[in-house]
Amino acid sequence: MTAASSAPALHGHSFEARLVAPASACAGAFDGDETDALDRALKRSVAPLDYTFVNDHLERPDDARIAGWLLDRCGLADRAGLALQSAPDRGAVVRPGGEFLAWRRFRFESAHRLPHVPDGHKCGRMHGHGFEAVVYAGIESGLDARETQLRIAESWGALHDQLHLACLNDLPGLDNPTSEVLAQWIWQRLADTLAELAGVTVMETASAGCHYDGQAWRIWKAMSFDSAVRLARAPEGDRRRLLHGHTFTTRLHLAGGLDEVMGWVHDYGDVKRQFDPLFRELDHQPLHEKTGLEDNDPAAIARHIEAGMAAELPGMSRIDVLERPGHGALLLRGKSARGLLVP
Repeated sequence: MTAASSAPALHGHSFEARLVAPASACAGAFDGDETDALDRALKRSVAPLDYTFVNDHLERPDDARIAGWLLDRCGLADRAGLALQSAPDRGAVVRPGGEFLAWRRFRFESAHRLPHVPDGHKCGRMHGHGFEAVVYAGIESGLDARETQLRIAESWGALHDQLHLACLNDLPGLDNPTSEVLAQWIWQRLADTLAELAGVTVMETASAGCHYDGQAWRIWKAMSFDSAVRLARAPEGDRRRLLHGHTFTTRLHLAGGLDEVMGWVHDYGDVKRQFDPLFRELDHQPLHEKTGLEDNDPAAIARHIEAGMAAELPGMSRIDVLERPGHGALLLRGKSARGLLVP
């Protein structure tokens, strides 16, 4: 779909939208159909804008206004949230309750080592990453998402000059540059110039990251497993009742404070090792044949992971299970919805 923003030139985007809502708000045809029901609701909402001139529907179609318009059309505005990406490096979020955020994504290539890890730990050796940082900011009154995205980029410029093609350990305040310490370091340097700063996400790799909101940290580790499933509750004639399969992605999120010595919430490598026994039970397996997984939709798999990992990872705050990109279930442990759409 094409869109004109506050920029004078007519232009377009390949937008991506992600809708998140409580299972009770998206009841489907049967238990296990909730994610597909939500998918159908989002497709109905998006359809009027696809391959159209967005200004015919919205007077000022910045990312946040489009996200809010889509959420309103879904009929879930009071309980759901929606994330819109207009380009790989920018977008907007409408959080449950109506708070609007804009975001920008940045990349920097840096070396680092973690000086306090045990002997033999691979992160104790000097190595490097193509880091990515995502900066979220509230949209101030009188501004739109595009203007907020520009402010984020302007604030980031000086930090990029310090971080890109550098050794992080050499920068003041980053002698122990874990993802968590780095996220806080970035926050502290952006807070003075970006009044509505709402969050900083740092990713060392595509499968490991940390989010910091100025008060607390949440890290996650993503892993994939290839499994066969069949949804026995699906009605006769529904192809999901047949034997099929997915490459599932799960993200285990842990929240908490920083270890005073190690500078992290939890070691990413330890999360992977602790999950490995359960991973082996799930990977390259027919999940519908396993006791406790007779229902093997994403939500049921997330509950199964929670039961198996709660004792191993007591700080676990959220479990994501996606059966395909952007399509699955998020299990929140506790009452807080913080981080529901971030990342």
